Amino acid sequence: MTNISLSVIVPVYNEEKTVASVLKRLAAVSAVTEIIVVDDGSVDNSVKECKKISSKKIQVFSKKNGGKGSAVRFGLAKAKGKYVLIQDADLEYDPDDIAALLEPVSKGKVEIVYGSRFLGPHMNLLFWHRVGNTFLNFLVNILYNTTLSDMETCYKLLPRQVFLNLDLQANNFDIEPEITCKLLKKGYKIYEVPISYVGRDFSEGKKLTWRDGTDAVFTIIGLRLAP
Repeated sequence: MTNISLSVIVPVYNEEKTVASVLKRLAAVSAVTEIIVVDDGSVDNSVKECKKISSKKIQVFSKKNGGKGSAVRFGLAKAKGKYVLIQDADLEYDPDDIAALLEPVSKGKVEIVYGSRFLGPHMNLLFWHRVGNTFLNFLVNILYNTTLSDMETCYKLLPRQVFLNLDLQANNFDIEPEITCKLLKKGYKIYEVPISYVGRDFSEGKKLTWRDGTDAVFTIIGLRLAP
């Protein structure tokens, strides 16, 4: 895996309790060559916490609040690695699993890898979040003729140039279905590997709501119908 340069984009919005720990663990992953932190207008001490972690890999940028998608697009414009991965700033996804995503790429088997929360060990999800995930996966699988188990996963490993060629437009959490649907529509194959997952609830900072699910449905259908 030493021949793969990997940029990790970390969108941050009010994650002062966890972001430093996430960055410390990311910096310890040898395969990660660059960590691009994009603070999306946090009003807590997130930026201060980011700067506590001393590593030449880490770059911290700040922008006005615009949503996760806007932060990801901002980070893509800064990334220089051959491959790019998105890492949420909470502790739901474990940086130790990055090696599992890189392994099939390093062996030349595939170029796009998703880490599936539902193929690996995971904490029980909130009931309606699991229902929503199941429905969105079903919708993507039906409309795009595939069998993905977790199209909403944050852990999407793509070549940087493929990411850029998708011409992403979403500003919020609908960035996830936009990435997946555009990949599938362009004919790319997605390889899934199991990852661990420890989901949060709203009292711990969970931000997804039913409105994000509605946006995802419109994104999935809209991209399928688009020329």
